[in-house]
Amino acid sequence: MSNRVALVTGSAQGIGKGIATTLGAQGFRVVVADLNEEAAEQAAKEITAAGGTAFAVRIDVTSTASVEAAVAAVEQEFGPIEVVVNNAGWDDFMPFVKTDEAFWDKILDINFKGALRVIRTVVPGMVERGFGRVVNIGSDAGRVGSSLEAVYSGAKGGIIAFTKTLAREVATKGVTANTVCPGPTDTPALRKFAEGAGDAEKVLGGMTRAVPMKRLGTPEDIGPAVAFFASDGAGFVTGQTLSVSGGLTMS
Repeated sequence: MSNRVALVTGSAQGIGKGIATTLGAQGFRVVVADLNEEAAEQAAKEITAAGGTAFAVRIDVTSTASVEAAVAAVEQEFGPIEVVVNNAGWDDFMPFVKTDEAFWDKILDINFKGALRVIRTVVPGMVERGFGRVVNIGSDAGRVGSSLEAVYSGAKGGIIAFTKTLAREVATKGVTANTVCPGPTDTPALRKFAEGAGDAEKVLGGMTRAVPMKRLGTPEDIGPAVAFFASDGAGFVTGQTLSVSGGLTMS
């Protein structure tokens, strides 16, 4: 069991909530950080009711001021952040030739620069204290590509490459940096996409058949992978990329 402070962005629902719930069950003091403050507070209450310790804070990862304010609030409530999980993200599905620069900017600002803002705010303190765990949530889209997700795939590929370089830069400072890449995961966002595609069951069925384990992932499947990288026992593991995809990708 760990008593370390873990900040998880975008953790009011979906994969982020699954991660926060797992960390709470393993004894981390969890910060449920999300743009939707009401949902974040509800998630924190659920973690606490299950025997964990959690604190909700509003964060907008597209704003450096918001990130800095959230980190300050966490430090006042729990103390220094020892684990940071960059999960906040957004995507929409469309062919690249139908996208525009406003779409590119939104994808990159949330999925790539959002993580950079959080890391730039938190990691200097980790380096100073000689301990830290950075876990970035990538995607198999960033490893092998994904139709209708060209810009998102690029952003997640950037996260993977950035994490490896960060890992090198802080390797002697007691700080590790790793990436967890979910495959197709049954979340509200995926359901919304499937419904927008016209025949949700057909879309989800096709995704399921492509996975060797013949099921979609769940948010609860992602949490343990993150918890491993966040643990004290993973101190000699850094710069790694772990796919949690039921065998959909194996390279």
